Amino acid sequence: MSGHTLAYDAPYPGGFTRAEVGWLPWLEPLNPAELTDRHYAGLVDRGRAGSDYFRLLARDPEILRARTLVDKDIFYNTSEGLPRGDRELAAAAASRVNGCVFCASVHARFAAHFSGRAADVDTLLAEGVAADLGDRWNAITDAAAALTRTPIEFGSADIGRLRAEGLDDLEIADVVHAAAFFNWANRLMLSIGRPVAPPDGAA
Repeated sequence: MSGHTLAYDAPYPGGFTRAEVGWLPWLEPLNPAELTDRHYAGLVDRGRAGSDYFRLLARDPEILRARTLVDKDIFYNTSEGLPRGDRELAAAAASRVNGCVFCASVHARFAAHFSGRAADVDTLLAEGVAADLGDRWNAITDAAAALTRTPIEFGSADIGRLRAEGLDDLEIADVVHAAAFFNWANRLMLSIGRPVAPPDGAA
């Protein structure tokens, strides 16, 4: 072991928040000095070499690259389909159901930023997916929650509610993709590490 700080003794965050929280791995990530061109190809963005999470996943760089490209296409390819704020809402809702404080904080910040609805996002974090966020956002969070709890729970009634709020097929697919990706990503992140409170205790 290199002496890297692992998750065992670090304090937990106080709860769900839009503030930045930390994350530490149970296992040793790659040291930045160990990264090769193959690892950087897996990271896709070289700046991600500063993240313990991505340096841990970089132990299998080809899988990491595939994962990252899917992530980017779901959330950044917004020339068509659902607005970015709604995609981030679906990710935040899935993370809230799964109890992933780290992912919920990241995607709640994005949802608040891109939608301009910080108060509603904070209500989601505080009250969970049963919170009343208005008809459109309720339909999105309920669909995301159904997919997260048990995928077969999501069905025609959820699709009908999304259509009633004006979502077309591509936009509904974006809700599904955003929720499904984080239903998986939360479980990965919670399996290989855990969220930690920031040094200043802001969360």
